[in-house]
Amino acid sequence: MSDQPLDPHPPQEEAVPRAAVQGTVPLTAFVGRPPMEVDLARSAPFGWWAAIVIALVAFIDRIEVNLIAGALPAIQDEFGFSDTWAGAIPTAASLAAVVLLLPAGRLADKGRRTWIVALVVLTWALFSVASGLATTFAMFFVIRILLGAAGQLYNPPASSLLADYYPGSTRGKAFGLERAGYYMGLPVGVAVGGAVAEALDWRAVFFIVAIPGVLVAALVLTVREPVRGIGDRIDRLRADSLSAADRGVHAETPSLSTSMLQEARAVLSIMSLRGITISLGLLYLGLGGLFYWLPTLLQRTEDMSYDAAAGIAGGVGGVGIVIGIILGSRIGDRGHGVKSGWRIRISVWFLLVGALSITGVVLLPGVALRVTLVALACVGFAGAIPNLTAASADVVPAARRGLGFAAVQFLLSLGGALGPFLIGVVSDATGSINIAFLALVPPLFASVLILRWAAITYDDDARKALTGT
Repeated sequence: MSDQPLDPHPPQEEAVPRAAVQGTVPLTAFVGRPPMEVDLARSAPFGWWAAIVIALVAFIDRIEVNLIAGALPAIQDEFGFSDTWAGAIPTAASLAAVVLLLPAGRLADKGRRTWIVALVVLTWALFSVASGLATTFAMFFVIRILLGAAGQLYNPPASSLLADYYPGSTRGKAFGLERAGYYMGLPVGVAVGGAVAEALDWRAVFFIVAIPGVLVAALVLTVREPVRGIGDRIDRLRADSLSAADRGVHAETPSLSTSMLQEARAVLSIMSLRGITISLGLLYLGLGGLFYWLPTLLQRTEDMSYDAAAGIAGGVGGVGIVIGIILGSRIGDRGHGVKSGWRIRISVWFLLVGALSITGVVLLPGVALRVTLVALACVGFAGAIPNLTAASADVVPAARRGLGFAAVQFLLSLGGALGPFLIGVVSDATGSINIAFLALVPPLFASVLILRWAAITYDDDARKALTGT
């Protein structure tokens, strides 16, 4: 694979003199606001507040979803359900979300994305309170399904926002912050759920998280709605590729006029996006099972108390995630547009580290060794995922990014849903949680192989998305 720089320029456009694009240019950057001077020299021309707020949304979402993993033994003691039913809770919730993802993506491409995200977060908070009020397992199960259906809907509008706020050269860092919030929420949710359930009661776990949920919903409303495609316009200006007539004030990208299914087919026709999406779906199958059942694995195989196992899993996972996010986003952005297929190529290596480490977690006994390998696996996965998320934005035109991220989230939700359920079923069938974890290994290695296939067309697809062809 060549290391020649990615050339996003459409040859038919009249080049803008470099002097005209080194300083500031007037652009209509935000919906309903007048043109503003945009400094093209800044890595993040509109600042980092939008990325921070979206990271908080992802953080509180994953905390809420994973509280149940930390409090699972206490909930099972009260309602008396099996491991299979325990694994079915996140599976059913994610499957419910899948039904709504494409309409959510379409809405993200047509509606005001900040309002959509704020409403989704507020809905989580209400359903979280309802989870703590459930009096039967059937009631608890249905509430978790409804919460799961609402929870996944923030991703298409939030990811579309980030892709517009941040040009390609900093898109990896922006999605890195969002993924950092997402993955930090996984272990924090497990640890908080276990600690609060042990100290107070499992119901208190769900009441507590509702408060920050309402606060984060309010913060989302402080983020201004960007004009669609503004990040791509800045990329073209930086590359001297806009025509002289197209350098000034820009109107928003036209709304989509074709049907949702036609737009979905157009998005899924992008070869590299298909590969990235399938790879991420398989990866999330492994991650979903890992984080949901890891405390139980340590409790049953290493003779640890559940709250201690949840705390260790959360702490070690958090450290690994932070390291992986920093490494992955910096390395990915540094080579983007300079080396061919860079975001994909670097992700392959990060994923391989993660897959090998998880294999060791399953096969090698001992608390210290397993904990070390979990940390290394989190470094690998956290380094790959923000690059792959940014790559998804790179290859989808701005007007279709809501549907593009909905398509990605569709398979991610399916993968994340099947992981916990798969381990629960195998655990009940074999009587061994350790054997059940072996079911996660093949999908993780398959994700690496499929990603190599996606790298073949990535540069060409990214060029077409940037130029709108």
